[in-house]
Amino acid sequence: MKNVIRKSIGAILLTGTLLTASAQTSVTTTTSAGTISEFGPQTMIIKTETGTAPVSYTYSKTTTYVDEAGNPVALTTVKSGLPVTVYYNKVGDSLMASKVVVRKAVLVPSPVVEESKTTTTTTETK
Repeated sequence: MKNVIRKSIGAILLTGTLLTASAQTSVTTTTSAGTISEFGPQTMIIKTETGTAPVSYTYSKTTTYVDEAGNPVALTTVKSGLPVTVYYNKVGDSLMASKVVVRKAVLVPSPVVEESKTTTTTTETK
C-alpha cells in the first residue's frame, strides 16, 4: 500500500513539474530610439537613430505611453516629429510596442545672422 502511495505521489509531482516547465516561455523586450515619422491607427513608423530604413511597430490598447520620468502621456499628444524610445517584442512577423517613452524634443538653435552695414562718405574740398 505504501508503495502505491509513493508511486502516485511521484507521478503527481512529475506531472506538476512537466506542466510548470511547459508553461514557462521566454519573452525578450528590445528597445529602439528614434523619431516618429508616422503615427496611425495601430501602427507607428519610427526613423531610428542607428538605422537607415524606418521601422514599423504595431501597438494595442495595452501599449503604455509615458514621459522620461515615467508619468503617463495621453495618446493624443503622441504625433509625428516626437523623439521616442520604443520597448517592443517580436510577435510573428510584427514588432509589437509594449511601451513608448516620449522624450523631450531637442531644440536646435537657429543660427544667428548678424547684418552689418557700412556707409562711406566722401567729401570733396575745392
